[in-house]
Amino acid sequence: MAAATKFLIILTILSLSVLVPDGSPINETQSALSLSSLQDDGESKVKENDITLARIEEQLAKARGKIRNAIVKRSFTSSPKDRSLFPKRTVYKNPFAFFQSHTEMMKTFKIWTYKEGDAPLMHDGPMKLVYSIEGDFIEEMEREGNPIVANHPDEAHAFFIPLSVTNIVHYLFTPEEAWGFRERMQAILEDYIKVIAEKYPYWNRSNGADHFYVSCHDWGPVVSTGNPKLFKNFIRVLCNANSSEGFDPSRDVSMTESTAPFNNIPVVSSGHSPYNRSIFAFFAGGIHGDVRKRLFEHWGNNEDKDIQVYNYLPKGENHTEWLSKSKYCLSPSGYEVATSRLTEAIYVGCVPVIIKKNYVIPYNDVLDWSQFSVQVPVDDIPNLKKILQDIPFSKYLEMQKRLIEVQRHFAVNIPAKPFDVFHMIFHSVWLRRLNVRLLKS
Repeated sequence: MAAATKFLIILTILSLSVLVPDGSPINETQSALSLSSLQDDGESKVKENDITLARIEEQLAKARGKIRNAIVKRSFTSSPKDRSLFPKRTVYKNPFAFFQSHTEMMKTFKIWTYKEGDAPLMHDGPMKLVYSIEGDFIEEMEREGNPIVANHPDEAHAFFIPLSVTNIVHYLFTPEEAWGFRERMQAILEDYIKVIAEKYPYWNRSNGADHFYVSCHDWGPVVSTGNPKLFKNFIRVLCNANSSEGFDPSRDVSMTESTAPFNNIPVVSSGHSPYNRSIFAFFAGGIHGDVRKRLFEHWGNNEDKDIQVYNYLPKGENHTEWLSKSKYCLSPSGYEVATSRLTEAIYVGCVPVIIKKNYVIPYNDVLDWSQFSVQVPVDDIPNLKKILQDIPFSKYLEMQKRLIEVQRHFAVNIPAKPFDVFHMIFHSVWLRRLNVRLLKS
């Protein structure tokens, strides 16, 4: 299936129009790692695999039909408990489609985590501080009792490669061997895929279109760029979702970056009352990258008390407390587009102001970010104060209410809970799997 076609389907899947039809096969040419031995196992094996795949595709077709019906009828079927979560003020592009889709996902979707490979490069990842969402997700996928996890690969709709780019960098990178390290990272993933493609039929039957990995490291996209043909259909779940560097929203998934404390679970709160937030707009962080340099050039001297921009806070001051007493919290790009400043703002009920270029905002298949955030083009940094002051206080109050409502979609829970950040990642992968049909019509 052409990338453009897949993108149109993604956009309509949760829109007010139509849901993906049963679709057409993806590119049926064999991937570079397809082995002739897998094609010569005999007619009985092929038929057996076709029957297994037909059952999987039938399940997905039923889910598509129910989501489409929810869009048309503007209603959804779910348990009373789920219905109680339906918002009065919608933060969704199409709440009926999203809630029905989430319901179908929980009933249907199964992910197989490959068992091959050893820790710490596989099956392990960081669970504290920056990039912690990467390790947390791997941990959740390895957790016994996770209802999304398949008991056998034949029942799986998607396949997870439990590689940790952060751990690869942590354990293998040295400044002395920096030259060629990109290729070493790429070889690790490509070798892993070669192993699973030789051992199982799943990669070859889809050309990787139902396979994914998760990485929050800045170098997360790099591991899949060495062999474009091999990774043409591969789903990448990334924090560093930069469309100018090859991130394809029709195939890839943008996830949020968060900095976990040493007890691993970021705290979510409402922060100060929106009527009692003494700071108009706030940012504190390193002067990393061109966007932040421009922010500091215009607002870093703190002569304007409404826009408070710091490299370092005064000694003894608490960063989270400053966020919680601010109306607007600035989230400019650093060296890369992703930054934990976005989730830090959400966690304390501070309306985020997103100042980035080429950033694909997380979970925007379903979330209407305009309802609870402000997006400011980089070229408008000099006009930042006027842009924010032109927002009526009544609109700010409404955005802040919706921000509190949407916090659950960014919350880290171990084990995962319905509609939390892990479920948002699952659902993003689920949508992309719904958009692929592996059997010929």
